[in-house]
Amino acid sequence: MLVINIKENENIDKALKRFKKKFEKTGVLKELRRRQAFEKPSITIREQWKDAVYKSNKFGHHNDL
Repeated sequence: MLVINIKENENIDKALKRFKKKFEKTGVLKELRRRQAFEKPSITIREQWKDAVYKSNKFGHHNDL
């Protein structure tokens, strides 16, 4: 459960922004979207490989796979 303490004379927009940031850090929404549709483990692994290759190329570590 997220608790946001609102300080005296604090603007509600600032408190809402703090809440949104805290909520985003929990990863609840990201997990919900991930669970909406089943993804085969082989597809998940393939995506992880693609990301790893992309990051490797982006940062100049050229390894031939």
